Amino acid sequence: MHTAFREAIQGINAIPVTPFDERGNIDYAAYGSVLDDLLRSGLPAVYPCGNTGEFYSLTIEEAKEAVTFAVRHTAGRAKVIAGIGYDARTAAALARHAEEAGADGVMVHQPVHPFVLESGLVGYYRAIAQATKLPVVLYARSETVTAKALQQAAAETNIVGVKYALNHVPSFAKAVRAIGDRYVWLCGTAEMWAPFFFAAGAVGFTSGMVNVDARRSFAMLDALRAGRYDRAMEIWEEIRPFEELREARRSGNNVSVVKEAMAQLGKSNGVLRPPAAPLRPEEKQEVRRILQSWGLLS
Repeated sequence: MHTAFREAIQGINAIPVTPFDERGNIDYAAYGSVLDDLLRSGLPAVYPCGNTGEFYSLTIEEAKEAVTFAVRHTAGRAKVIAGIGYDARTAAALARHAEEAGADGVMVHQPVHPFVLESGLVGYYRAIAQATKLPVVLYARSETVTAKALQQAAAETNIVGVKYALNHVPSFAKAVRAIGDRYVWLCGTAEMWAPFFFAAGAVGFTSGMVNVDARRSFAMLDALRAGRYDRAMEIWEEIRPFEELREARRSGNNVSVVKEAMAQLGKSNGVLRPPAAPLRPEEKQEVRRILQSWGLLS
């Protein structure tokens, strides 16, 4: 079931930024350019309204508009997987909208509720999955997303993948071994952690760095698929400063670093929405140094 979708996400899953104009509104002309750049790179799956897309700074209507735009603009050139979230009813409504808009799947963000029980989390996933016929990817960022919870959620046959973003490889390996290939297992913390998650059973990873340079992401994927961990770790060493800068200040830099790099390359104006914020001057210089080391800036 959902064979083509499962195959498409077994690789690099691109999380496009959401460009804003100087007044803070979504800049759809720029958004089209972002998507085109990703698609020219050959990326098979794009996720409008992902975390690197500043999902939680968008209104519900903006999130719907962004998904509708991405579906129309992509026009079948890649799978479009809509990021959805908030309370269960809102997430279900966003899932239904994504289906009506022609998206290929949805990704359920980690619930932001401060009080989450394992059984309640399973109920949350089930309510959303039952609201749509689309394939569903779960985005796990908390220890509350246990192997048991994921196993119980598998009763919903349209839940087909897990974006695992808790950087505890033993817990991930435990879930993979308990559940097996019922799910497509994705490293949810990008190239920085992909080699380690692949060793434990991941078959793909999500990436915000592809907005800046997809070539290194593809080189890492090729190496991991070939079992060439020595080569994968060489690439890891190249991208490590960029990803460490994104992880700085409790990952507060995540989107800011990507948009700053895009701005320096002429791909973006770098505008962010609060609570994201521009980088410090010394951090901007570090971004420039990294881009120069990659041969992207002279």
